[in-house]
Amino acid sequence: MGFADGHQRANLSGESHFYKHKVDVAVAYCSWFNFSVRNQQEQAMSKIRLLVGTKKGAFILTADGKRKNWKVSGPHFAGWEMYHLKGSPADPNRIYASQTSGWFGQIIQRSDDGGKTWNTPGSSPEELKSDGGMPKGESNKFVYEGEVGKHLWYDGTQHPWEFKRIWHIEPSLTDPDTAYAGAEDAAIFKTTDGGKTWKELSGLRKAKSNLWQPGAGGMGVHTILLDPKNKNRIYVAISAGGCFRTDDGGKTWKPITKGLKSQFELPDPDAEVGHCVHRITLHPSKPDVLFMQKHWDVLRTDNAGEKWTEVSGNLPTDFGFPIDVNFNEPETIYVVPITSDSLHYPPDGKLRVYRSQTGGNEWEPLTKGLPQKNCYVNVLRDAMAVDSLDKCGIYFGTTGGQVYCSANGGNSWNAIVHDLPAVYSVEVQTLK
Repeated sequence: MGFADGHQRANLSGESHFYKHKVDVAVAYCSWFNFSVRNQQEQAMSKIRLLVGTKKGAFILTADGKRKNWKVSGPHFAGWEMYHLKGSPADPNRIYASQTSGWFGQIIQRSDDGGKTWNTPGSSPEELKSDGGMPKGESNKFVYEGEVGKHLWYDGTQHPWEFKRIWHIEPSLTDPDTAYAGAEDAAIFKTTDGGKTWKELSGLRKAKSNLWQPGAGGMGVHTILLDPKNKNRIYVAISAGGCFRTDDGGKTWKPITKGLKSQFELPDPDAEVGHCVHRITLHPSKPDVLFMQKHWDVLRTDNAGEKWTEVSGNLPTDFGFPIDVNFNEPETIYVVPITSDSLHYPPDGKLRVYRSQTGGNEWEPLTKGLPQKNCYVNVLRDAMAVDSLDKCGIYFGTTGGQVYCSANGGNSWNAIVHDLPAVYSVEVQTLK
């Protein structure tokens, strides 16, 4: 082969690589462009609805998929403590709400039109007024099954169960008329008729409940997780009872606390119950993997609670209340560290959400758009939520009345509202 022939072939080979590179770049650009177009179309077609429960009423915040311009509706049930609102995954217009008052009692509210109007299933408006015209919270009477029994009181003595309020409502994944309610004193109830009647799943209180004890905020079932791949599996968390699982639809329950350490509250290192679990969460694609924010410690389990491992890592403090998982990234989790169990505000007065993209241990602070001085609010256990758009939105509310939104997985934050009453809960509905 002569020089000219070899040179020509080298040129042809170089040109081939050059054109292949251009094709690869074009394909990559087209892929990016198509994703960008799909993302913009999703944002244009989608709608986000935030359900916010506060100390003095409920608020509904709505925006399109861009999550920039928000409309605020409320207060609904002004003056009442709204512990929790949540929409049905099977019918997003069906929303359940827990309306409660230390004076007037407990009422379950239901909306069938996305929160525009409300009714009290199982009770007429006349039945919810006393002779003097004052509210009477007796809708959907929640009655403990069988012998009520006793649990530990603050002073260590035995104390009878007393129904106080509903902390959390978890609608069924498949049936808008079915929902679960977590109560204080701790119990779980179920409705199959849209909230008209509720029946206790009393097997939960047979799981060593005589050793459960109230936390500082009371003794309530505050978290209910339904396994999307196993209709008979439900997880609950109780402050301060621990974490429990049923595999038979709520007939029997067992503690799932192996690996939890509560050396200050429970001198027995092998105690199955009595742990002060603040919140648990899971990703629907991996329901055997759960994450937990405990009184102290952030933990995870990879086997449905059979064994927990601490993943607090480099957090500035591992005390806090909420924990959640990015909808598109099952190993990306979020927490909001609080100074301590006696100082319920962010360390150094800086409000920081921490994100781990490795399922724990390695954490980074997310501060852009959040106050980094003189901020002394708290974020309660039910006051964080995530949407299901391609760029996952993260939301949380504070005891100072702010509701923050990140439309990019936590990289930056904007306050949707500033001056609501103290926020108890935040739930999000992604409407398409």
